[in-house]
Amino acid sequence: MTETTTALREQILALAEQFFNLQFAGKPFEPGTSPVPVSGKVLDASDLRSLIDASLDCWLTTGRFATQFERQLARFFGVRGASLVNSGSSANLCAFSCLTSPRLGDRQIKPGDEVITVAAGFPTTLNPIIQNNCVPVFIDVTTPTYQADASQLEAALSDRTRAVMIAHTLGNPFDLDVVASFAKKHNLWFVEDCCDALGAKYTGQNVGTFGDVATASFYPAHHITTGEGGAVVTNNALLKTLAESFRDWGRDCWCEPGKDNTCGKRFEWQLGELPCGYDHKYIYSHIGYNLKMTDMQAAVGLSQLQKLPTFIQARLQNFRYLYERLKPYEDVLELPESTPAAEPSWFGFPIGVRDDAPFTRDALTRELDANRIGTRLLFGGNLVRQPAYQNIQYRVAHDLSRTDYIMRSVFWLGIFPGLNETMLDFVADTIGSFVAAQKTGGFMPVLQS
Repeated sequence: MTETTTALREQILALAEQFFNLQFAGKPFEPGTSPVPVSGKVLDASDLRSLIDASLDCWLTTGRFATQFERQLARFFGVRGASLVNSGSSANLCAFSCLTSPRLGDRQIKPGDEVITVAAGFPTTLNPIIQNNCVPVFIDVTTPTYQADASQLEAALSDRTRAVMIAHTLGNPFDLDVVASFAKKHNLWFVEDCCDALGAKYTGQNVGTFGDVATASFYPAHHITTGEGGAVVTNNALLKTLAESFRDWGRDCWCEPGKDNTCGKRFEWQLGELPCGYDHKYIYSHIGYNLKMTDMQAAVGLSQLQKLPTFIQARLQNFRYLYERLKPYEDVLELPESTPAAEPSWFGFPIGVRDDAPFTRDALTRELDANRIGTRLLFGGNLVRQPAYQNIQYRVAHDLSRTDYIMRSVFWLGIFPGLNETMLDFVADTIGSFVAAQKTGGFMPVLQS
């Protein structure tokens, strides 16, 4: 870059920061009129600056920002490697698919093998199992942690079991001591879906470091965002190489975009039935995809990552504040609990409407929606009851009664850093007014302070 272009670049970036501060200045919250989102991105001027900085390179595909983001993300997790992809769902696909590689020898997962998971979750934790022609085996969850019931693992085991793949739902870690020990005892692959749980810990150790491979998501609803994006993280160098092969068209070559002959043997390989010396950049060892992240997305992620500790703390504070505000209604609402030994990085605030409550979950969420308070169900409820999974092959190790309870009675509220105590007070007041009205059979308007 010349002195002139360097000066122009800095001028553009400074103007971008000024633009952000003018364009996206916050507006006062008006209860009942302003929305209370259940989730959302939290951006500042530095994020826009980083985005535009990357765009001025005109590189467009993965590049220098992605390399920095991968290194810093691996450092945050405390693992050897992080590989960026274009979504958390793609991360799950890459993480599981890499376990099907013939390079794993006797531990290669093959069609028909069984994988233990839960039905109370998001579809793309389950989908890679099905897409790789394996058989999911479902265990139930516990409430009000909403995590896998680890006591059912042994009952789920068969001579075809090859892996465990479970998510830390809503940022609350599942019982990693039991699950990790079970996987090790039976020589199973262990995949941690951390898409909801970036920064959560168990016995003081980061989630994503207990399993063989783990995943993260950077969708706008999550802890940090790249718009669309995700990552596969692992301490296993071979699994990192395999995940990146599935991410990068299934190729055998590990050169970064724009680079050649990293291996020093570009025209000396003989693989498959190809002629000796076939260009290594065009040798494919897996049936893969193109799931790479762009450098502009990575630039935003790199900026967001610096704010992650603050974001996690804000989520925890909002969770605690809302919990205390809703405690008076525990006779009709089941409030969430963290898993013992866990330090959650809360994604949302789950609530169960008790079976003996004088109202249903649907009635409560409709009331919240009428007041512009965002809610979400706990993802797919019981996934085996979803239309997409009516004809798949699966096995249930135990009755899914608590999963069905989640499907009928559970929803969650937002606690992301874009919310403040005024908004959370309005949420709690609206719930309190609704509960009181249902108990008395009358209408009690929300009192505005």
